Amino acid sequence: MKEKVASIILDAHIEKQLDYLIPKDFLGKIKPGMRVEVPLRGYTQKGYVFALKEKSSVKKLKSLLGVISDEIVDKKLFQLAIWMSSYYGTSLSKVMKFIVPTSIRSETKPKTETFISSAKTKKEMLTLCAELRRKSPAQAQILDVILRVKKKISLKELLFLSQVTRQPVEKLVEKKVLSKQKIIVDEAAILEDQVFFPTKPKKLTEEQKQCFDRIIKSIEEEKYCPHLIFGVTGSGKTEVYLQAIEKILNQNKSVIVLVPEISLTSQTIERFRSRFPKETIAVLHHRRSGGEKYSAWHNIKKGKARIIIGARSAVFCPAQRLGLIIVDEEHDTSYKQSEEAPSYHGKHIALMRGKIHSCPVILGSATPSIESYFLAEKNKYQLSFLKKRPAQASLPKVRVVNMQEEIKKKSSAIFSPALLDGIEKRYKNGEQTLLFLNRRGYHSYLLCTECSSSIKCPHCDVSLTFHKKASHLMCHSCGYIASPPKICPDCKKEGYIKYKGFGTELVENALKAIFPHIKTLRIDRDTTRFKHSHEQLYKSFRSGKADVLIGTQMIVKGLHFPSVTLVGVLNSDGALNIPDFRSSEYVFQLITQVAGRSGRCELPGEVIIQSFLPDNPTIKLAKKQDFESFYKMEIENRRTFNYPPFSRMVKFAFSSENEKLAFETAEKYRKKVIDILPGDFQIHPTVASGRSKLQDKFRFLFLVRGNRNISFCLERMKKEFSFPSSVHLFIDVDPVFTFI
Repeated sequence: MKEKVASIILDAHIEKQLDYLIPKDFLGKIKPGMRVEVPLRGYTQKGYVFALKEKSSVKKLKSLLGVISDEIVDKKLFQLAIWMSSYYGTSLSKVMKFIVPTSIRSETKPKTETFISSAKTKKEMLTLCAELRRKSPAQAQILDVILRVKKKISLKELLFLSQVTRQPVEKLVEKKVLSKQKIIVDEAAILEDQVFFPTKPKKLTEEQKQCFDRIIKSIEEEKYCPHLIFGVTGSGKTEVYLQAIEKILNQNKSVIVLVPEISLTSQTIERFRSRFPKETIAVLHHRRSGGEKYSAWHNIKKGKARIIIGARSAVFCPAQRLGLIIVDEEHDTSYKQSEEAPSYHGKHIALMRGKIHSCPVILGSATPSIESYFLAEKNKYQLSFLKKRPAQASLPKVRVVNMQEEIKKKSSAIFSPALLDGIEKRYKNGEQTLLFLNRRGYHSYLLCTECSSSIKCPHCDVSLTFHKKASHLMCHSCGYIASPPKICPDCKKEGYIKYKGFGTELVENALKAIFPHIKTLRIDRDTTRFKHSHEQLYKSFRSGKADVLIGTQMIVKGLHFPSVTLVGVLNSDGALNIPDFRSSEYVFQLITQVAGRSGRCELPGEVIIQSFLPDNPTIKLAKKQDFESFYKMEIENRRTFNYPPFSRMVKFAFSSENEKLAFETAEKYRKKVIDILPGDFQIHPTVASGRSKLQDKFRFLFLVRGNRNISFCLERMKKEFSFPSSVHLFIDVDPVFTFI
């Protein structure tokens, strides 16, 4: 064996790989992708074997210490990691933290759950249960539940059904009436235990058939081909996905399905389990526990799970024989990692992974991103249209209500009379309503009418939001909590502080006051803090346990509610004021997507958009759901000002507790970038971020625009620019929000 040196990517933030000698006992046994332990500066560090070689340029090498686990990362994932490191200007060690989840790196034990079963015969149990009725009612309640169970029941479920504490269960175990057993919980088995009604493939419409045939051609040819499905809301994109997946499974290959919000995973799992009841489905998103992620990851790695559903990080899963990647709601900004390096976009990673694996990638949306549609027009993506809803469903009727006129008539600032009439009508007809407001809390801010200052977070340049249920003010950026003040912190005067604006919590309370008989549900970050809360709320509304669903953008994306026939958009104008070249696109997408939740089955749908800017071109086109006209208007604006897709953009964001140092470092860095980049690049001035202070750190940024990748510049800057330790730099390649 010639290879005696292993090149290791360490977990520690080290920019390059380090070489280590392979001990004699490990010669011929070490392979790329293995997880190993190595010595570094007197400590033991963990990392991945990146490559094997005969010799190193370093004269004195230390030996690696041992192998932690077999191949974790395959060649194709390493290939993806190398591309990401170069494109996003970050080290391989940081990239690997996204490719291999924490639960695998830290060797999290698989999730276990305690199960309880009977240790006696049924006859003995019935006799004992009768004896315990008076002596120990709690124990009798437990036995009542056990007698209804065929084999075993989880301790959690037993306690929930019997409504008792854990102590009486332990007593029955001690008496050997019950037996207790810890079992490794395979998440696939949990999914298989749930009841799903089987569905069969539907007959495709002519539009769906044409789209499906193009995808199948790519699958059969086993080649990379991006497909953009531009389908109106409710046009049956999911049915095309399902039938394409069936083809993949028949080839014994796997598929990755990305959804933008974890609120969509419950619905997606339900549809996929119903269509593929014998398939193991793995679910990956940040709300899953370490043990659940561990089980899912290993099911994928072993090839047991061939359908992988998840949020953006699921794109890195170790899928075996990957045959198809689907990015649903491809326009969604949730696919962008904008908080830590690498600043990857889930859609871009999906496309690169498709290229590496020679498999097709499907991008689906009712409102494609301007960039995606532009590439489709240039024949870089294969474009398919789904302009009609199948069967009896038709697009909803949309009308815009001028809220300036309504306020002049002294109507409510929250609900127009048209919207209230519509809600009441749906309630009487046994139909449902969905109300969208992208602002949580009760009041948006507190304002001093004497000095016109709002009550802000002491740690962030953000107004505090009032939450009535908790009776406190909260910063939605850092989580800071305070009691509402009676005296203005700025002018020190009392009695002038007024509550302004409204959020989802106030909307819910106001609606209950107007219609006490109408049942409501609210979905926002406050009501979905706990695990599985998304699924529970979604299922409650879908099963008809509420008449009105009030929510933020969580309810906009792809959810299917057959009984919803009215959608109210309470404030559609806010995002138009964001200082960003994508603000119009964002508003158009939001309104079109939320409107698409209405009239998805036989019942006709209606959408009421409340706006203070009814004549704004974006609002007008969103009313018509006229994407093509909006695209023509928007693409010309982008062309005029040389914004993406006509240029590529990188944002350099600097933050520090020292405001002056943050600005000066940004300026020095910018001047160095100007020296390195050719004259055809545009380097914007350094400005304060849209939120100039977050978590006690002052923030500045500048933008670079050009027609090609600047990875060569990022590499040089790493080597040539020395950074103050108290200043943090975040490089955001292809930023979604440019000034935030």
